[in-house]
Amino acid sequence: MRRSHPSVERVEAALAAAGTPVEVVWFDEGAHTAVAAATALDCPVGAIANSLVFTLDGEPVLVMTSGAHRVDTAFLGKRIGGRLKRADADTVKAATGQVIGGVAPVGHPAPLRTWVDTALAAFPVIWAAAGHAHTVFPTTFDDLVRLTGGTVTAVTLD
Repeated sequence: MRRSHPSVERVEAALAAAGTPVEVVWFDEGAHTAVAAATALDCPVGAIANSLVFTLDGEPVLVMTSGAHRVDTAFLGKRIGGRLKRADADTVKAATGQVIGGVAPVGHPAPLRTWVDTALAAFPVIWAAAGHAHTVFPTTFDDLVRLTGGTVTAVTLD
């Protein structure tokens, strides 16, 4: 039986429209963290592409970071030219149509300016949330950059 959720359907539609239809993987248990997703997938935590919403001088933006990193907001804000702050749950939902823990890199009401962590390039397959905390989909670094229109950058000094 195929599982479904409106946010996941929007992600699947966005991926298909971009020429990248994929099979979304559903977890029986939620994978709200990179560690939980990596454990469920039996992959390195660094191969989990966290979709994190911040505000850059008040504008919602997306940072795709390796699950092995925490975004250094001072470092990245200086690098991209503004004040970067973690978005609250209401801002995340309004900007993406998805809730924290399941935010996908695509399928949002409108495109978000996006930055993609250079560390994700080290993995041949990376896993991103598919619009719900119980879902992920496989992709590659190059496809993630293409799908999001993201700018590749380091997100931390480490």
